[in-house]
Amino acid sequence: MAGTIKEIAEKAGVSRGTVDRALNNRGRVNPEVAERIFEIAREMNYQPKRKKKVYNQGKKIRIGVITQLAKSSFVKTIHAGIDKAEQELEEFGVEIIRKQIDGVSEDAQLEALEELSQEQIDGLAIMPVQSERIREKLNDMTEQNDLPIITFNSDIVGTNRVCYVGLDNKRSGMTAAGLMGMLTRGTGKVLVITGFFTNSVNNLRVDGFIQELKMSYPEIELLGVQSSFDEMSEVEKIVENTIEIAPDLAGIFVVSGGQAGVCKAMQNLNMETRPYVIGYDVTPTNIKALKEGTYDFLIDQEGFEQGYRPPHLLYNMIRKGEKIEKEYAYTDISIKTKYNL
Repeated sequence: MAGTIKEIAEKAGVSRGTVDRALNNRGRVNPEVAERIFEIAREMNYQPKRKKKVYNQGKKIRIGVITQLAKSSFVKTIHAGIDKAEQELEEFGVEIIRKQIDGVSEDAQLEALEELSQEQIDGLAIMPVQSERIREKLNDMTEQNDLPIITFNSDIVGTNRVCYVGLDNKRSGMTAAGLMGMLTRGTGKVLVITGFFTNSVNNLRVDGFIQELKMSYPEIELLGVQSSFDEMSEVEKIVENTIEIAPDLAGIFVVSGGQAGVCKAMQNLNMETRPYVIGYDVTPTNIKALKEGTYDFLIDQEGFEQGYRPPHLLYNMIRKGEKIEKEYAYTDISIKTKYNL
């Protein structure tokens, strides 16, 4: 028997109004809460009430969606947004075909693109890997099949994609530099930890951070940018090794996954005065660290919106012939502290 909104609310520990807003996209709901609500709704086989009017007229629209780092906490919020868009567009004759890649793999993404080409999709939303082969493949798909493509979360230059939906990553890095400058009063040693040097999102955040430090806080000493491959154990090791060399480390900026390694390192070192820490994404682990005082700021990038918008934009282009006027549909750069979660 299918679950009800009341039962979902009881299991999620929220009000029925919150469940209704999440499932029907009526007003803003915390992405983590929305994700939990959608998971419970799926578990309970919740079936929304269908509108009596039949919208599914004409050719069925097939939209391909490719994500990477599919098992990460942040990308789960993106999947929740895709779930919501899929639920809303189903009655309009839209089928969403997903390809979820666990890591950041050029070969895996090329394989997914080839599979979607065989599926004869009408539109594509993709978190692209920054590579020449991916760039060429996307351009082939747009030119040969007149396929509209939207990038989200990560972008790729030199393609014919229609628009990008996601964070202005360079400006978010500049925002983090401003926060770090205020925390440290513009002095001290700062460490930057990235995930993959091949990840354009990471690189833009680092570039923005360094640019703003040089311009506004020239007395801050950057100890370097180290790669963790999005591994918690690597982040832990990097932090411990850096503090061993520079016990007066003033700040840590983590631009990618594996951020929980900072918490592990702080526990191991048992420092009386810890460095200031700025990271990304309002995930359960990061919320806990923020509340416990291990992190100072989180920069949220509205993952739910990043997953939700592209299918709707593609549907409006394909079915309604609407043009997308803006090349960049930026999500908000939202700064979270333990006081405004």
